[in-house]
Amino acid sequence: MKSAGLPGDPERSRRAFSDLVVDVFRLNGDLIEAGDALVHDLGLTSARWQVLGAVALAPAPLPVAHVARNMGLARQSVQRVVDDMRADGLVRLDPNPHHRRAPLVALTPRGEAAYGQAMARKDLWADGLTEGLPPEAIEAAGTLLRALQQRVGASYDRIAALATSTGRETQE
Repeated sequence: MKSAGLPGDPERSRRAFSDLVVDVFRLNGDLIEAGDALVHDLGLTSARWQVLGAVALAPAPLPVAHVARNMGLARQSVQRVVDDMRADGLVRLDPNPHHRRAPLVALTPRGEAAYGQAMARKDLWADGLTEGLPPEAIEAAGTLLRALQQRVGASYDRIAALATSTGRETQE
């Protein structure tokens, strides 16, 4: 039996993972709420800001499905946001030479301006949030979160198997 606290301690790893998941969920909620407050007067929400960012950071205009995939979101939810932003003049849909039924999402000048203002505010906010924190610690946290994200993405077969096996156990 392994001693508590050793690197190979599965109970400690499970507890740490569970605590991290709860912390990430709480942080996500706080980030969305703060982001909404930060960009509300620009006609944005956190969701709109995220989609604008995905479009702005793409090397070329993309269809909604590709934007959604890059964001790790459902196409339908991104489509709703794009439709709302299009109605407000923040994005436009351009013809797609590769697929006539999947237009390309592009920022309008108004969308570019709103995104630029949102990012400038984010930078000022980030300066206050990160004051006194070592950049290496922030980078290490990002590295850990990306590694876990990759592992979660690669674990869907295992999730299905676990769900099926534990589902049968609870029904018996």
